[in-house]
Amino acid sequence: MKKIFYWLLFLWISVLLAFIYFLSGIEQGGKEEERIITKIIDGDTIIVEGGETIRLLGIDCDEKGKKCYTPAKNYIENNFLGKTAVLKSGKDDKDIYGRSLRYIFVDGKNVNVEMVAQGFCVARIQDEDKYSNEIRAAESDAIVGKIGCKWKI
Repeated sequence: MKKIFYWLLFLWISVLLAFIYFLSGIEQGGKEEERIITKIIDGDTIIVEGGETIRLLGIDCDEKGKKCYTPAKNYIENNFLGKTAVLKSGKDDKDIYGRSLRYIFVDGKNVNVEMVAQGFCVARIQDEDKYSNEIRAAESDAIVGKIGCKWKI
């Protein structure tokens, strides 16, 4: 009888720990890794050590030839190039071009939010996740404050 009790207790604890581990992965959005930012393509696309191309989730910056392209690229390059970044995945791992979709954190700062808060990019939320509201709030503040090349008049 004691053997059955201990076996059931062990099984229950194992299931509980597996459930907690599963929930923690959902909370973080899945993958998380550290990499050095080695190249800036534009305001929302970077390359990290190993050559992996990363598209910043939840934001959209101007492409080459548009008004905010150069300011956005210069800002991210001047502030984050060569630094170690924590890359956190969202619901989707890759986009249709094969780029990894990530939130980027440098020195604890969410770079995706920062680019919108500084008025270089707009919020472009595809799937709701734990950073969606923060990105929208940053955009709203930038619009109201007429911050950056997107919102200065």
